[in-house]
Amino acid sequence: MEFQIHSIEELNSVAQEIISQLQQKIILLEGEMGAGKTTFIKVLLQEMGSTDEISSPTFSIVNEYEIPEGKVFHFDLYRIKSEEEALDFGIEEYLYSGHYCFIEWPDKISDLLPEKHHTIKIIAEGNQRTIIFV
Repeated sequence: MEFQIHSIEELNSVAQEIISQLQQKIILLEGEMGAGKTTFIKVLLQEMGSTDEISSPTFSIVNEYEIPEGKVFHFDLYRIKSEEEALDFGIEEYLYSGHYCFIEWPDKISDLLPEKHHTIKIIAEGNQRTIIFV
């Protein structure tokens, strides 16, 4: 599924469409620095019913949020140096918790990821974004 976004106001409808198609609870977000991964996760969580203050977990690595269905974990793995570092903070417990996990920079832990997951790729071209959901 592919979406062309020309303004931030369009993100809510894209998020609603993606949420309606979710079959897995592990969602990988790919895109260059500044592509809008964290912004899109914020919109997804709001559309899923979270009223929490949503921010980037760049320094904490993981933030936890609540939605009506339960917990959601949001990871920003940009700063980790190895899969071993992810294992040390318990990444597998999160991945197999049964809760939603939104993961930015998933390539840092590619060998640890469950086989079944969704990928959202965000491609930035000026003010336009292409969002690809698989």
